[in-house]
Amino acid sequence: MVFTSDISTSDFWLLRDAGYVPIGLVLGNSVYSMGVLGSLATSIKGVIKGELTPITNLMHEAKALAIQRLADEAERLGADGVIGVKLKVEYMHNNEWMEITAIGTAVKKVDNGAFSGSPNKTKPIIATSIPIKSEEVASNF
Repeated sequence: MVFTSDISTSDFWLLRDAGYVPIGLVLGNSVYSMGVLGSLATSIKGVIKGELTPITNLMHEAKALAIQRLADEAERLGADGVIGVKLKVEYMHNNEWMEITAIGTAVKKVDNGAFSGSPNKTKPIIATSIPIKSEEVASNF
């Protein structure tokens, strides 16, 4: 079996010991325009204090969409879950656009070293670490 993955060799053997095998690298992304509101709100932030709720909501929508697309890709592969998910936030086009990329390894439960006969009809479980200011924090969605 050939697959791509960004998990370590140690993680591969821990995964295998738990009865799973990686089946491929999966990705989901979303690009959102922060629009005029984002530019104006960011400019005003220096003058008044407080959360920029529209921008916060926009970031949550973009993250949810990227993760959903990752889960959809994993489901198309027949995965039972996705592990090692990393989220990357990048600003483009003079900070007017925000891209969120979710990437991880799709895994499948195996039975005695062979793939199980019945496909899993549930949504894949996603285990992730989210980089925040170059640090990683464990999180479950």
